Amino acid sequence: MKKDYYEILGVPKTATLQDIKKAYRSLALSHHPDRVPEDKKKEAEEKFKEISEAYGVLSDPQKRAMYDQYGHAGIDQRYTAEDIFRGADFSSVFEGAGLGDIFSRFFGEGGFDIFAGSPAAGGRRARRGRDIHYEMDLTLEEAYSGIKKEIRVPRNDLCDVCHGSGAKPGSKSKTCPTCKGQGQIVMSSGFFRMAQTCHQCGGEGKIITEYCPKCGGKGSVRVVRTIEVDIPAGVDNDSQLRLRTEGEAGTAGRGDLYVSLRIRPHAIFQRNGSDLHMQLPVSFVKAALGAEVSVPTLSGPVSMKIPAGTQSGRIFRLRNKGMPDLNGTSHGDQYVRVMLQVPTRLSEEQRRLLEEYARVSGEETGNSSSFADKIKNVFK
Repeated sequence: MKKDYYEILGVPKTATLQDIKKAYRSLALSHHPDRVPEDKKKEAEEKFKEISEAYGVLSDPQKRAMYDQYGHAGIDQRYTAEDIFRGADFSSVFEGAGLGDIFSRFFGEGGFDIFAGSPAAGGRRARRGRDIHYEMDLTLEEAYSGIKKEIRVPRNDLCDVCHGSGAKPGSKSKTCPTCKGQGQIVMSSGFFRMAQTCHQCGGEGKIITEYCPKCGGKGSVRVVRTIEVDIPAGVDNDSQLRLRTEGEAGTAGRGDLYVSLRIRPHAIFQRNGSDLHMQLPVSFVKAALGAEVSVPTLSGPVSMKIPAGTQSGRIFRLRNKGMPDLNGTSHGDQYVRVMLQVPTRLSEEQRRLLEEYARVSGEETGNSSSFADKIKNVFK
């Protein structure tokens, strides 16, 4: 189980941004891998990643609010590991200490990578492919029952001709003159040592002399893949599915595919969590005399009893006829609001019978001046 981010930085939940920066600065200086003995480096790297992840979340107002409300589940569901650090201001934490430039490179493109430690000398470090995000629309019926859907996803795959090297098969490469084949340019400042990826060879240590004819030296090609997505019953608008290794290809494996779901509005039902709400038109006769009526549900029509004398607006509850929860252990309820249906056209016989009913009931029909007088008296 992950530790609490506030506990990792040693700050209270009421801490200001300055408090968080100060705590991170102190911990980062203490646990940087270049400041510890060789036998402690691995432990220091893990601690450095941990405090940097905590700072990446708590220093961002949006991520912090999500974490405060939902904890680690809210962060893990909405942000990838790269998203947590993207946009975080690491360099300004060290302003005034002469380290801002170094730390900006640590967390910048081609510099220190907190996910996997320092790049290995003698070539570019293998990288995991990028994650892909895809949005999918569903009907309420599909969200109710769950469904398998095929989607077409454009992504980058490793070139099958050069296998990701970017070089023409059989061609020779030459040693990079800038990094002398190391793939890195090393810079030092005090107790800090930074290995930055060589800009000329991209960390390979070698320069391609003949590019692959298929990918043009990129090492990857753009393709469109058909992927089957298994959508569980009970998903909602804030649901996101993670399909591991269905993202873009990298030399260290594929990224993941994140599918965000959107439920289309329904013609009959309104959803509130796992409960469903609807309005049911009922005739005056059925409401007055009572009746058995057919009510639509997402699992099929059911019979519901309307007691005699039911008033317009009365709500009936159909247990377990709502949406299933994602665990599949229970269902919500369906709430049916009765709306009295007044006929717009009457036959002569229907009108005669209603007028007779009104007479027997002592009700006045037509434009009643006495009713208008009552209204006037109320608002005098």
